[in-house]
Amino acid sequence: MSGDKEEEIEDTAEAAETEAEASREPEPADTVEVPEQEEEKEEGEAEEEIEVVEERIYTIPLHHVHVVTPRVRRAPRSVRDVRAFVSRHMRAEDVSISNEVNELLWERSMNKPPRRIKVRAVKDKEGKVIVYPAKAS
Repeated sequence: MSGDKEEEIEDTAEAAETEAEASREPEPADTVEVPEQEEEKEEGEAEEEIEVVEERIYTIPLHHVHVVTPRVRRAPRSVRDVRAFVSRHMRAEDVSISNEVNELLWERSMNKPPRRIKVRAVKDKEGKVIVYPAKAS
């Protein structure tokens, strides 16, 4: 009898292994994620859909942030200063900072934001300003 039980245990163990292997099979190639190029096109289209009233390129100095702000608060202060600078120069209260600009400011951690940043401010007909990084020319 003990031999029969051992065979049954081995059979169930083998069945469990084959089920586990079957569940580990890769997904079909049809479910591949969207390529990056298409995502970039969608972002570019959304950017172009805005009716641009005014567009300016600014080099925003942020060196004073290193002098006046404690080390651990420099990146948040830089974000606030970029928003204030653009608000003041574009005469708008509603200023949005794009994710790309935010990543540039936080790129070297909280302690070391860049000393200056070049941005492109776009104002739409409703008075909303969106800040993008300046395109390299």
